[in-house]
Amino acid sequence: MVPRIYHIVANLTVWDWFFILIYFLFTLLVGFYFTRRATTNIAQYFTSGRGMPWWLLGTSMVATSFAADTPLAISGLIVKQGIAGNWYWWCMVPIHVMGAYFFARLWQRAGVLTDTELVKIRYSGKPAKILRGFRALYFSLPYNCLVMGWVNLAMANILGMTFKFNKLTSVLICFFFTMTYSAISGLWGVMVTDFFQFFLAMGMAILLSIYTINHIGGMGVILERLAAIYGGASKTMISIFPHDSPLPPLYNQLLLPTSLFLLYIGMVWWTTGNTDGGAYLAQRMLSAKNEKHSFLGYLWFSIAHYSLRPWPWIIVGLGAAVMFPGIG
Repeated sequence: MVPRIYHIVANLTVWDWFFILIYFLFTLLVGFYFTRRATTNIAQYFTSGRGMPWWLLGTSMVATSFAADTPLAISGLIVKQGIAGNWYWWCMVPIHVMGAYFFARLWQRAGVLTDTELVKIRYSGKPAKILRGFRALYFSLPYNCLVMGWVNLAMANILGMTFKFNKLTSVLICFFFTMTYSAISGLWGVMVTDFFQFFLAMGMAILLSIYTINHIGGMGVILERLAAIYGGASKTMISIFPHDSPLPPLYNQLLLPTSLFLLYIGMVWWTTGNTDGGAYLAQRMLSAKNEKHSFLGYLWFSIAHYSLRPWPWIIVGLGAAVMFPGIG
């Protein structure tokens, strides 16, 4: 069966516009506030003077790890593959646990400004230059273009639904806004706004999950309607661990097959990039007060990233499977 497409139109009130403007103004003010401190020297700009506490840098890691596309992607996984579909990214748990215990202190101890600088120190000669050049090209072009592409597409779709903007206008507005406060305030402004944005996003996600439960009539009703709509596959949809099940009535595919689950936990997690906690995670650890704060920050990120953050979205995903059967 071809998945259904639902057209949802959002109508914003004056209060909606008021809070949106407050959010934009607050974020810009944070950026301007930290401009002088961030531009004192290069260490302040890239590592916040190496004085960040664990709770701030860890929360910044969590906030940076999800964007407009993440709640949509996870809710979509729930609808099409059940809760177990999250093993697509839950399989990365070993990376971050090992990162906290084996790499967090080492990143802080390295004393570099970026993970690229570590490559320069660790390797020498012509091979090191080739490696740095490859990393620069790989992360700047194919990797970041793909990541930014799907993130911006999700953001453009959301803004198109709420503000009636076309995709190009949406991308340009958000690019200008984000670039402004990030460029002028360095890591100081980025981490402080991350902290604020994390609690704002999580608060709204929790409220949405509560609204979803109340709107449908409670978790018991959600489970009953899942069984009525998806038949025998409903039990698999709410199972954390997958097992092959009958086809859901509205889809011509299995929920998460056991073979794919085994592939995730057996191979994907150790073949992915940044298994050492590099990139934006390393940048936060490099800004820590000391090795202890680097370790605790990475550990807090790992706990919040996997154990706390996804559950409101999972509830919303189950609600979406009930309210919009066959959504595509």
